[in-house]
Amino acid sequence: MDTLYIGNRIFVNSELYPDFIAGGVLVSGVDGKVKSIFESPDEVDSYLEYNDAEVYDFGDLVVMPGLIDSHVHINEPGRTEWEGFHTATKAAAAGGFTTICDMPLNSIPPTTTMANLRTKINAARGKIFVDVAFWGGVVPGNSHELPDMIQAGVVGFKCFLCPSGVDEFQHVGEEDLHKALQTMEGSGSVLAFHAEVECSSHNHGHSSEDNPKQYQTFLQARPDQMEAEAIQLVSRVSQQYDVPCHIVHLSSARALPTIREARSNGAQLTVETCHHYLSIAAEDIPDAHTEFKCCPPIRGKTNQELLWQAVCDGDIDMVVSDHSPSTPSMKLLTSGKDRGDFLKAWGGISSVQFGLPLFWTNCQRYGLDIADLVKLLCTKPAELCGLDRVKGRLEVGFDGDICVWDPEDTFTVTHDIIEFQNKANPYMDRKLRGVVHASFIRGYPVYRQSEKFGLPLGNILMKKGGRRAVKVEK
Repeated sequence: MDTLYIGNRIFVNSELYPDFIAGGVLVSGVDGKVKSIFESPDEVDSYLEYNDAEVYDFGDLVVMPGLIDSHVHINEPGRTEWEGFHTATKAAAAGGFTTICDMPLNSIPPTTTMANLRTKINAARGKIFVDVAFWGGVVPGNSHELPDMIQAGVVGFKCFLCPSGVDEFQHVGEEDLHKALQTMEGSGSVLAFHAEVECSSHNHGHSSEDNPKQYQTFLQARPDQMEAEAIQLVSRVSQQYDVPCHIVHLSSARALPTIREARSNGAQLTVETCHHYLSIAAEDIPDAHTEFKCCPPIRGKTNQELLWQAVCDGDIDMVVSDHSPSTPSMKLLTSGKDRGDFLKAWGGISSVQFGLPLFWTNCQRYGLDIADLVKLLCTKPAELCGLDRVKGRLEVGFDGDICVWDPEDTFTVTHDIIEFQNKANPYMDRKLRGVVHASFIRGYPVYRQSEKFGLPLGNILMKKGGRRAVKVEK
């Protein structure tokens, strides 16, 4: 049976309907695609007079396309105690995200070969509540693996320009980088960069007298010079090859002029930042609270304001979670002499469930509305990953992936509402605006606030036969 979603504030994210409509979205019960858009209550009534459908009436709640997080570390197989497909995708669904893209590292094996990609896909089967696509990885010596992974359907590749933190995913030097770009040239596949490089001039920015439990010690050890120099390299190579390039988790506004110049010279260069860089400032991080540690680091308030300005101006294309979970012991949040040591703790923040309210809570301060939110948390991530012909809109023929939420209501982040596996995060007890009521995947209710979760019926997304042709695998 078809499903009809009706409401007074439907945002379909379409040029045909640029504003909210009070009407309905009809999703096919056969293939889960959007079948019709009804622009008024009268059109809804006319349809129901002669047709049967399962009806959800959401009244004044916002009904919009399901969100897309293109930067999530799921870590299964191999480090499932950090995070797994079951818990990561439940958290995404509870946050209104209906598609996430898994990063190639922190699982064992990493997604750096065809064989490892198959292992990763097999680990996901039957466990996912939302649709999942996969990034491949570029590491020294694996450029010969890239064509097969492109053909198999990864959304793109990620590399590190500095040590990644795990032994099995090594960072690339310039020679390996050029080999990968030469291999990828003309394929349409994107190369994403963790853009930090080691800078000998700053000598790691700290001495033995510095207190490793003070956040400023870590911040000095990871200065924005690392990011600025790496982005100069990315900008240079992005102008040399016919390969779309992408900078992940931009934390330093210092690099923005370099990015603008590369784009003005014709570089195919996109940029993301993360919710933690927009929501937290270094001045607010307490000593020994290593749940705030991430790489690149959270920087000061002046830098944060410049990042927000870049979001508003379009210099930053999208906002993602970089959900990078680990166990409390890895974060050095358990008892012992190293508890709270910022220099030794794992650098990663868990937030895939809270991206929508984290972003929305600050939007009005900067003059951003729901259309901007959908663009930055849905449309642009879909374009980056080549999913934009099936995801990111509620137009006819697109997947019926829907997020339903209340932009006026608020909630407090507490331990009991967190669905990702390890609960430590820097947002605990923070009051946020924007409450997700439901998430639907191709018309199926994967999450409802009152009834919690449906079955894990998410699909594995693999691109086939071209940049934007997407084949769905069960």
